Amino acid sequence: MTDSPKTPGMKDGLAQYGDNEFSLFMRKAFIKAMGYTDDALERPIIGITNTFSGYNACHRNVPDIVEAIKRGVMLAGGLPVEFPIISVHESFSHPTSMFLRNLMSMDTEEMIRAQPMDAVVLIGGCDKTVPALLMGAASAGKPAIMEVTGPMMTGHFRGERLGACTDCRRLWGMHRAGEISAEDIDAVGNRLMPTAGTCMVMGTASTMALMTEALGMMLPGGAAIPAVMADRLRHAEDTGARAVGLALEGVKPAQIMTREAFENALRTLLAVGGSTNGLVHIAAVAGRLGIDIDLEAFDAMGADTPVLVDLKPSGQHYMEDLYRAGGLAPILRELGDSLNLDCLTVSGRTLREDIASAEPDWGQQVVKTKANPIYKEGGIAVLRGNLAPGGAIIKQSAAEILQHEGRAVVFSSLEDMAERLDSPDLDVKADDVLVLQNAGPKGAPGMPESGYIPIPKKLAQAGVKDMVRISDARMSGTAFGSIVLHCTPEAAVGGPLGLVRNGDRIRLDVANRSLMLLVDEAELEKRKAEFKAPYHEGQERGYLKLYLDEVTQADTGADFEFLRAVRKD
Repeated sequence: MTDSPKTPGMKDGLAQYGDNEFSLFMRKAFIKAMGYTDDALERPIIGITNTFSGYNACHRNVPDIVEAIKRGVMLAGGLPVEFPIISVHESFSHPTSMFLRNLMSMDTEEMIRAQPMDAVVLIGGCDKTVPALLMGAASAGKPAIMEVTGPMMTGHFRGERLGACTDCRRLWGMHRAGEISAEDIDAVGNRLMPTAGTCMVMGTASTMALMTEALGMMLPGGAAIPAVMADRLRHAEDTGARAVGLALEGVKPAQIMTREAFENALRTLLAVGGSTNGLVHIAAVAGRLGIDIDLEAFDAMGADTPVLVDLKPSGQHYMEDLYRAGGLAPILRELGDSLNLDCLTVSGRTLREDIASAEPDWGQQVVKTKANPIYKEGGIAVLRGNLAPGGAIIKQSAAEILQHEGRAVVFSSLEDMAERLDSPDLDVKADDVLVLQNAGPKGAPGMPESGYIPIPKKLAQAGVKDMVRISDARMSGTAFGSIVLHCTPEAAVGGPLGLVRNGDRIRLDVANRSLMLLVDEAELEKRKAEFKAPYHEGQERGYLKLYLDEVTQADTGADFEFLRAVRKD
């Protein structure tokens, strides 16, 4: 390595013993117990976040990805060193994975800071891991590059192609309605997730992968490669090699994740019909760099950014189909000059150059043209009104009811909903509006994916497929329906959603971006005086106390206030 540019390597961030030479001596002595030679220790050090976990099937292929990244690092003249990071899976995180996203980001940031590395490769997959890693890397400020685990392949059941988890929600709804037996739903459960990888529909994992590539933090082509494909390992090898280049060039995340790059990610979110979670996650990542997401500007962007990707839940295909269609490249190509094409990416080229280097379109049916889109506007609309003065959102591309006025049927908490939703005595009709309170960042806590309020069983059994549902919660990107989410400020901090009572009238008008509670101001003021914040068992100590003290609202990403950067402009 005598002819290569020098990087801090083992001298980076020495442990403090009061004698730096002794600190370096001790560090090298201990690392040599791992079997390294002096030659190896003189090379650029590339950290690799190992997010494998026995609880995380989405990350089952992480060990193989780590080995491929290591190979790429070594071929480029670097020294790969893997280290563990918290791994978060949606179905194995109580009370919700979102509650732990910020903790994972802190783990990422502090381990990057604490350990010697000249660049870091971030391995994410399941929904909250990608934003958590980006948040931590943005705050740490060292050169970083993302690799994702990739989507699963599809399963099948009785001749029908199945994908987690849009089809799991659809089929579970049919089971609740009595259309699918207990034996059949068990059989479906054996077929929904047939391989390693993330959900193969346009859920949050797929959305965040595509947004990360558009943001410039992933090498071109990486977002859509299925987890089990050899291409995934080849991409990982290239990522490891490029990490060495980033280390030598000293390119920091802030140089990639600029305001213009975030605009590209947001436009991609709209064009792919992506998960509503993508908005709250990208706001959190941007906030770590002192950049605020303008919801009005995002909504206006949707006017000329139609949904182009025919993929569940807004369309019919799956991520392996998008991979065969060319991945993100045909989407970016179709968006064209509406993107900020001169943004730098981790490839070392501009986004314009990355698009130009992609394979041409040989003919495919998954990515549509602007002239013939899946949905004429962006997939997500931002709503305002006295029920959500800080904003609320709806995935309009996956909704049936976009204009409605109805009577509120209110659930005061997740527990209240679980207890009463399926009761035969519940006073509810098909044209009512279901309202869930205290399911936001502080209220739940953790802002769980409970916004997908099930159709009450007696209505489901009568054939009702959709209703307007409103909450301060989130919804899985795999879900569908006429569902209003992220009502801000949330009920638990005194937001208007918490003032709704059974029988109130609510008006939804997506075309006019309006969400109104039709109750006079005097009555609302009276209700405000009765507000009492919810109590959570154990809130006096530990991470729960930190979370409740510091978590922000959805419009700023539900990050911790003390982790957000000071605005730069």
